Amino acid sequence: MEKEIRVAIVAPVHNRKETTLQCLRSISRLENDSFSVQTIIVDDGSTDGTGEAIRTQFPYVEVIHGNGDLWFTEGTNVGVRAALKYDPNYVLMINDDQVFDSAAVKNMVECAESHPRSIVGPLLLLWDQPHKVFLTSPVWSIWMGGWRHWNHQTVWTVPDGPWEVDLIVGNCVLVPVTAIREVGLMNSTLFPNFGDVEYTPRMRRKGWSLLIEPRARTFCQQNTVPPRIRHLSMREKVEALLIDKKHPHNLRRRFWGSWAGAPNRLSGFLAFLAFVFRVLVGKTRDIDRPDYQEIEKPLKEKFARATWPPV
Repeated sequence: MEKEIRVAIVAPVHNRKETTLQCLRSISRLENDSFSVQTIIVDDGSTDGTGEAIRTQFPYVEVIHGNGDLWFTEGTNVGVRAALKYDPNYVLMINDDQVFDSAAVKNMVECAESHPRSIVGPLLLLWDQPHKVFLTSPVWSIWMGGWRHWNHQTVWTVPDGPWEVDLIVGNCVLVPVTAIREVGLMNSTLFPNFGDVEYTPRMRRKGWSLLIEPRARTFCQQNTVPPRIRHLSMREKVEALLIDKKHPHNLRRRFWGSWAGAPNRLSGFLAFLAFVFRVLVGKTRDIDRPDYQEIEKPLKEKFARATWPPV
């Protein structure tokens, strides 16, 4: 008899009760004939009754309470440490705004089982535009100051089968426990709120392949875009750039994210310098402007000649 595959799902949450419950409802509908699921929620100091609601509606879900200072990275790490006691084969690290297609995790597991030493991400799609791809298969751009995400990809423009990428965002990523034991957890000291920026690139440098499985689809909420630096007051600029390590524009976070998450150290350093230059000239978000938006070729064309596994 084949040994059952075990998947532990881990999500850090904070004061998004209805969003969290919606996510758990979609998890409860997953097709999991070939694997078992244990879900662990790290409730980091919620005051809206999130933990109580989970215990009432989903009593089989393990809830771990934090005091509000874990944030995304250490909140996820706490959940992963707890997950390891169940001796899973895989840990699925997610944000709590994920709504899963019923076959999403099944397809990710099948992809991981078929491709040894692989980390697998799904096709992320937007809640309000369910055909539109979100934060999937970014490319490194020195001039843009780091990872450049696609704005015009859809379910019809991506490859039909798994393709290899340089980074999988932390919204949803299936990680073999062997990879966790080999590479370790996310670095919550340097990256309290964006630990995924260097996590899968670190795994890639250790010889793990990063794959996107397009048959696996999850739907998530659009990110909140921070205001441009030039629109902030001087005090807010100092706070964002120099003091608040959790801010997307924080220079310390940007430097270490570029240094540790880039394809190589030189391109990471140059990308950080490009980001600083863009801050100084007020162009940190040119990438969002239509007149600066390069024509995007479909990802299926970009990866048309790629095969996986490589031959």
